[in-house]
Amino acid sequence: MEEIYLDYNASTPIDPRVVAVMRPLLDGPYANPSATHAGGRAARTIVDRARAQVASLLGCAPDEIVFTSGGSEADNLALCGVLLPLRGRGKHIITTTVEHPAILETAHFLERLGADVTYLDVDGTGCIDPDDLRRAITPRTILVSVMHANNEVGTIEPIEAVSAITRERGVLLHTDAAQSVGKIPTKVDQLGVDLLSIAGHKLYAPKGVGALYIRRGVRLEPLIHGAGHEVGRRAGTESALLVAALGTACELAADLGPMDEVRRLRDLFWSLLQTRFGERVALNGHPVQRLPNTLSVSFVGRVGVDVLAALDDVAASTGSACNAGSVELSPVLQAMGVLPEVGMGAIRFSLGRGTTEAEIHEVVERLDHALAAGVGASFGDG
Repeated sequence: MEEIYLDYNASTPIDPRVVAVMRPLLDGPYANPSATHAGGRAARTIVDRARAQVASLLGCAPDEIVFTSGGSEADNLALCGVLLPLRGRGKHIITTTVEHPAILETAHFLERLGADVTYLDVDGTGCIDPDDLRRAITPRTILVSVMHANNEVGTIEPIEAVSAITRERGVLLHTDAAQSVGKIPTKVDQLGVDLLSIAGHKLYAPKGVGALYIRRGVRLEPLIHGAGHEVGRRAGTESALLVAALGTACELAADLGPMDEVRRLRDLFWSLLQTRFGERVALNGHPVQRLPNTLSVSFVGRVGVDVLAALDDVAASTGSACNAGSVELSPVLQAMGVLPEVGMGAIRFSLGRGTTEAEIHEVVERLDHALAAGVGASFGDG
């Protein structure tokens, strides 16, 4: 049986148009983009074009873009890179309880180095309250990091309201936009951010490449030291192949038109689930302010891991994990206060450009068969 792929938030396939750009670059130019000879200049032209493409998507200047190995490195560079230059002013960082591990684990690391980190709580939809942020900022606060959209439940955070507060208080603002780029508008001036992370494999480019937007005037200490690549902000010879792929993917992502169809399919999916299962299925995340491709649902009284395993080659993700016979909710669902009997049945279906209506109907049918057979029952008969 052919796999139905509904795990686009975890990783996307490489767009054929991106592959078409990459293929000839496998044969060159293979020179170092920093070299001054003809091969180096050819490689530099490719890197410069890619930088301009990423900048165009974000609405910033090309020299505000630093290429990285992916979203995790971009997040690490944003948090760690800010701390050293500003440590004389303060070591207080504010983030949220629902961030990606690339943010949360970096924050924990910085705490071990003496940073003071505040973790803002969220409501039942996964949203922070900007007033909580206002109260949390102190004269020693140097950075706020709030994700643009949650990777697990799709909730979009009120970044514009957050930025109004950080600008008023003179605090830098970073957002992890790995999930939002190519799905909703991500112009940096509209969002009001000083730093923004993207990951190539979340927007139909290969794994191993990403970027960090750094607003002009923001000082960052490099994480990777060496030669002065990326204007001294990230050592390491740029890969013309990978950055060209990211640039092309960003150029394609500027057209949000395909998301209209993805949203329609997402809403159809949710409607079919409600019709078929009624109160046995619950929505996780904000009902309106969420990514157009993301549908996180809980099959009440079931174990999501078991339900997903019974769906015959449907690729999706769960919001719980089974360990030693017990079910543990994801940190995101825990932070949202989702009840265990609901959250243990969570499955995240994330749609993409390749999703079809026929696939949605097929997944609903497979879910119906699995639940009717009692798969994953834990509390009562489900």
